[in-house]
Amino acid sequence: MPLQKLQFKPGVNRDQTNYTNEGGWFECDKIRFRSGQPQKIGGWLKATAQVLIGICRQMFTWITSNSDNLMAVGTNKKLYVDVGSNLYDITPLQRTSTNLGAAVGPFTATTGSAIITVSYATDSAYPPEVGNYVTFYGSLGLGGNVTAAVLNANFGYEILSVNTGAFTYTIRVTVVATAGDTAKGGANVTAKYDIDVGYPINIFGYGWGAGVWGRGTWGSGAVTPVTIYQRDWFFDNFDNDLVANIRNGTPYYWTLDTTFLTRAVPLSSIAGASNVPATVGQLLVSQGDKHLLAFGATAYGGTTFDPLLIRWSDQDDPGNWTPEVTNSAGFIRVSRGDSIIRAIPTRQEILVFTNATLNSLQFLGTTDVFGIQELSDNISIASPRSVITVSSTAFWMGKDKFYIYSGRVDTLPCTLRNHVFENLNYAQLDQIVCGTNEQWNEVWWQYPTANSLTNDAYVIYNHFDQIWYYGTLNRTAWNDSPLRQYPQSVGGADGAQYIYNQEIGVDNDVLPMESYITSSDFDIVDGEQFLLIKRIIPDVSFTGSNTLVNPNPSVTMIMKPRNFPGADYSTSPSRSVIQTSVTTYTNQIFLRARAREMGFGISSADLGVQWQLGSPRLDGKQDGKR
Repeated sequence: MPLQKLQFKPGVNRDQTNYTNEGGWFECDKIRFRSGQPQKIGGWLKATAQVLIGICRQMFTWITSNSDNLMAVGTNKKLYVDVGSNLYDITPLQRTSTNLGAAVGPFTATTGSAIITVSYATDSAYPPEVGNYVTFYGSLGLGGNVTAAVLNANFGYEILSVNTGAFTYTIRVTVVATAGDTAKGGANVTAKYDIDVGYPINIFGYGWGAGVWGRGTWGSGAVTPVTIYQRDWFFDNFDNDLVANIRNGTPYYWTLDTTFLTRAVPLSSIAGASNVPATVGQLLVSQGDKHLLAFGATAYGGTTFDPLLIRWSDQDDPGNWTPEVTNSAGFIRVSRGDSIIRAIPTRQEILVFTNATLNSLQFLGTTDVFGIQELSDNISIASPRSVITVSSTAFWMGKDKFYIYSGRVDTLPCTLRNHVFENLNYAQLDQIVCGTNEQWNEVWWQYPTANSLTNDAYVIYNHFDQIWYYGTLNRTAWNDSPLRQYPQSVGGADGAQYIYNQEIGVDNDVLPMESYITSSDFDIVDGEQFLLIKRIIPDVSFTGSNTLVNPNPSVTMIMKPRNFPGADYSTSPSRSVIQTSVTTYTNQIFLRARAREMGFGISSADLGVQWQLGSPRLDGKQDGKR
């Protein structure tokens, strides 16, 4: 039997059984396909050493007229602007207290402790809340090493406890006090309290009705279900400035300044503001005609939030929402659905997703200003951030399949549909985030698997090759903008989240990245004959490896023999999985693998390794029927 090239169809298919998918790939992690051949994906490095406070849910990049390259970053606890890999806190404030220290100062320190007690007696009518953040200005420092720089830290401190009787609260600073002090720190301390923090994930439970205590009104037995949604931010730029809102929350406006030290303020507080909706689902700027739109909004002249109402400001005036004959402010309502989930701009239209329909909002340029028409009904969308546009084509993840819109709505064929939707945490759908990796023509969906409360997996659609592959990764936000050199993402747990540059290097920051791919089983004459493999001639490229870190990069090649589709790969020593190392200079591998069917794989788990599989050849022969 002559040497046989091992060639498999590009893409991964898990919607068929391993045996049915003969000639294809079946399992993988952290790989992609280039020219039809699998290779390890690019690595990632921290873009900044600063740790994000909270769980990031959104990033947005824009360029100002001063050529400032800015990125807004929103977490459940903070709102930042990134400038040159430096983070500035622009979180809106709910209150500012001046002269907090009265005559001597508000701070009390205890020797050997990092806990500082803060007095708010001069502002006792407004007790702060546990979990919120406060930033101090004008502090003079305490005795020992709790200096002014420590107390006046840029991103403030979380409030740990509140004693309303004593009008004090506690914070944990970044050093342990080497000396005790009582009521010190200066008489002109200003405390700025951030808006209330949000939840990092969806929370489900019951109100007063839970348990024996209460159950609604006394003796009623009523149980009230309660859902608290994770905090999601939405961003857009209005010229140089940033418009932002918390999903189904307050709209904010941040005015660019050269110090990047100003905080975002309620949109209703800017000069000339009029009838700004108190609550919005999502803010979006119609960039071609400069209207600021709210998708889901408090009704004009009312106080009730309407999740299907679309309102917009006067042209070039983001603060004026009062419809008049002399301006273009107005409103329109989506006719069907329960609520607007997401609006996303494409060429010459804005796609408006409800929980059941897809609609097109277009600027008309008439007295009606905007018009809306329904494009499709009976569709679903998994989360507000599960949709992305690529060259005016929209891709999104529904609740049981994937969709594409390129002038009409179609189901996007997927060879990993069962793999994704049968292992999905439906209680945490809002965490799903979609982004592009345009360098590789990829659309990425990060999602939480069934046993995870956070995103721990991804699925990729290559829209050029029309193939799918998947893997594991912890990412809560993704931003691929031509304004940045690399795609950027946010990963990690609360208290240890970082912004990463993707597709740089070949490793997991400073750690090795494990990657692998294995094929479906192949056989001879439909498995009637045994196949005896004696030799493999490998074909692997290590171009792109970091030889300074790893002078001799290698991969592991795997042969997985078994006799039946339902058998284990290692039922006996004679049919055990065979693994062998392959380097740049490996000419051939001698082995003995005998079975009715076999799978092939390649993997790597060392620092500095980049690989692409070519067409390895097998030296084997038919070897009888038993």
